Amino acid sequence: MYDHDSETTSLAESYTELSEILMPDDTNNLGRALGGAVLHWMDICAAVAGRRFAREQVVTAAMDHVDFRAPIDLGDIVTVQGYVFATGETSVDVKVDVHAERPETGHYEATATSFFTMVAVDQDGGSAPVPALECPTEAEVALREAALDHRQDRRREVRDRATA
Repeated sequence: MYDHDSETTSLAESYTELSEILMPDDTNNLGRALGGAVLHWMDICAAVAGRRFAREQVVTAAMDHVDFRAPIDLGDIVTVQGYVFATGETSVDVKVDVHAERPETGHYEATATSFFTMVAVDQDGGSAPVPALECPTEAEVALREAALDHRQDRRREVRDRATA
């Protein structure tokens, strides 16, 4: 078990990348990715990143708003990337991005993004402390700051849409 105040884990240690080929079982009748399949891959990526960071099992506590910005077509390579960019006492925030790729044409496109909050769980099922986040490189600092800014902008957009 880790003491949140004295133990750290770097953003890079949490970085996770998963790849899939979009197969027929994960498509709708238009030959495009089912939203539920994409959400499933995003949740798995967030869980792996959170578990790597916390060095404990993690469970999904929340997922921010998701916009599906572009379709993923049957046969596309789907890449899901995630990393921890903020922590609480027992939780980690994970930014997850999804891209679609067609190597034959060179097409590569951002298709979805969201932010997950994962809670570390001990062997008895209770919440467990997580290490503090460390960003020892300029690249890690830049990723963290970009994620914090992006989440704040998205929350503002969602709030503005809800009050419009």
